Amino acid sequence: MPDGTPPSAPFFNRQALHLRPDPSRVVVRPFRPAVEPRDLNPVDKTRANHIVDRVLAMTADETDALLAETLRNFDDRHRNLPAIFERRAAEMEDAFAAHASFSQAQRQLVGAYFLHEYSFEAAALFNPSIVPHPDQSGVAAGCRRFILSLRAVGEGHISSLTFRSGILAADGTVTIDPPARLAATPVVTARVGDRLELGFDPASDIAERVIFPVTEMQANGIEDARFVAFHDEGQTIYYATFTAYSGSGIRSELLETRDFVTFHLAPLKGAAARNKGMALFPRKIGGRYAMIARHDNESLHLILSDDLHEWGLGEVIVKPEYPWEFVQIGNCGSPIELDEGWLLFTHGVGPVRHYSIGAVLLDKDDPSRVLGRSRVPLVQPATAERHGYVPNVVYSCGAIKVGERILLPYAISDAFSTVATIRITTLLDQLKD
Repeated sequence: MPDGTPPSAPFFNRQALHLRPDPSRVVVRPFRPAVEPRDLNPVDKTRANHIVDRVLAMTADETDALLAETLRNFDDRHRNLPAIFERRAAEMEDAFAAHASFSQAQRQLVGAYFLHEYSFEAAALFNPSIVPHPDQSGVAAGCRRFILSLRAVGEGHISSLTFRSGILAADGTVTIDPPARLAATPVVTARVGDRLELGFDPASDIAERVIFPVTEMQANGIEDARFVAFHDEGQTIYYATFTAYSGSGIRSELLETRDFVTFHLAPLKGAAARNKGMALFPRKIGGRYAMIARHDNESLHLILSDDLHEWGLGEVIVKPEYPWEFVQIGNCGSPIELDEGWLLFTHGVGPVRHYSIGAVLLDKDDPSRVLGRSRVPLVQPATAERHGYVPNVVYSCGAIKVGERILLPYAISDAFSTVATIRITTLLDQLKD
């Protein structure tokens, strides 16, 4: 059985790349005088007004000097801080009703007092997913530029979504662009209930963009996004199913984007959406959307739907069969279309909750038919790397096909991430019954 970088399985080529959490990368988040509830209650408004009163009691010179000092202290850590301060002040309008008008400097300074920095990947950077980059210009023949999404975890175990870009070369070498020095959360440009439209600065680097929890259902995390490039009627839309975690409950939600600048987020409906780990097929099957899900905590189910946002329970297609998956089996991202069928990477949980990665091959026309599956893990925690945020885990949220290779990013011990390439022909040999 492969153990990290397995010499016994030459088809599996783990790259010498380690994506580790960087606590120096920060975003600014709203600071509220009390933690709960998130909206200002009367007591919170009293505290907020006390802070505002203290700012307004300063002379104009004192205000200008403190604002300038604040900008000097933080401006190299964020893009366009004055505008961020202004937006935060606008969000606080209901707390300012008892006050007279503000100067621009007072307004920005007040906004600064109701913000704090958050190190969004201080604890972990894991559970990656991958899709082809929408911009392949300038990429050499046989190469593919990609976007990697990662689950970042910071203080309080709050999960957000961050990105990297990179290239898989024709010879199988993988390069990942270094993370941007700055990072920022998007502006909410539209909101109807829990349906959101988020927008980033188009001039920002993809690695600067961080999707942080916005709704109450997401309060403690946007977890394990499974991205897929979905093809329909000549168009490509990037979808990601993810788990919204409130701190006490979960719900599957759907993210949609065409350019990784503007994003739409919406809850999924139906019995399957009350669980996690849903993965969308990259195209319709028989005119219907198709999803791999697990709602019995053990097995993989195939669900078909006429509505992208509503999912029933479907039918069981893969149950735990081998010792390394006796506890449960789940998907490691969306199925990948091959000439031979749908390749689905899976994770299995064995003794002492030891996570491993395997795969199954499903019939292309009828994905409920299993053509083959791995009897032993393809990847399992290496002895030297089994320690981390959550020990004894390898896990992925998606892979892509590039030529005759699969590019598989995966996380180790819920702490950091790496990537590997796999020869398709040799992989399929591992799945033959």
